[in-house]
Amino acid sequence: MSVTWYECKVKYRKIQETGEQKVTTETYLLDAISYTEAEARINQEMAAYTSEEFLITNIKVANLSEVHPVENSDRWFKSKVALIAFDENSGKERKTNIYMLVQANDVKEAYDNTIEAMKGTTGDYTVPAITESPIMDVFPYFTGEEEQLEQFKVIEKAATTEEEVLEESEME
Repeated sequence: MSVTWYECKVKYRKIQETGEQKVTTETYLLDAISYTEAEARINQEMAAYTSEEFLITNIKVANLSEVHPVENSDRWFKSKVALIAFDENSGKERKTNIYMLVQANDVKEAYDNTIEAMKGTTGDYTVPAITESPIMDVFPYFTGEEEQLEQFKVIEKAATTEEEVLEESEME
C-alpha cells in the first residue's frame, strides 16, 4: 500500500533565539489517509510541539514517492529522480520523474543520500535536480503495533523462562 504524504502549513508564535516572539509559518509533512486525518494529526503533533495557539493555513497532497530520513542531518531536500525506460515499440527512451524527500546537511550529502536510497534499483536513472525543502519536520504514521510487538516478544520471553524453570524443577 502506498503512502499519501500531506504538506501542512502552520502559523504560530515562535520564540526566537533572542527571546522575542515572532509569528512564523512553517511547513510540516505527515502521512495520512485523508485531509481530515491529516488535519487531526497535525493538530495533535503541534499541540505537543508548542503551547501557543496555532493556525493551520494550508493542507495539500505532497508530490513525493518516498521519504528517507538520515540520522545526524537537520535539513530536508527534494530530489527529482528521472527513471529512464526504453520503449521498444518507438525505439525511444522515456523518462518518468519521481520526487523523493531526503534528509541531509547540504546539497552534496542530499545527492549522496539520494543515490544510497536508489541502490537496488534495476533500471537506469538520473538525478537532474535537488532543492532545499521548506519542510521543518516529518511525522510518519505509527499505529502503535510496533510497540505491541515488542511487548509481546518480552512477554513471550518471560513465559518461556517460566516454563524452563518449571521443567527444571520437575526434573529434580
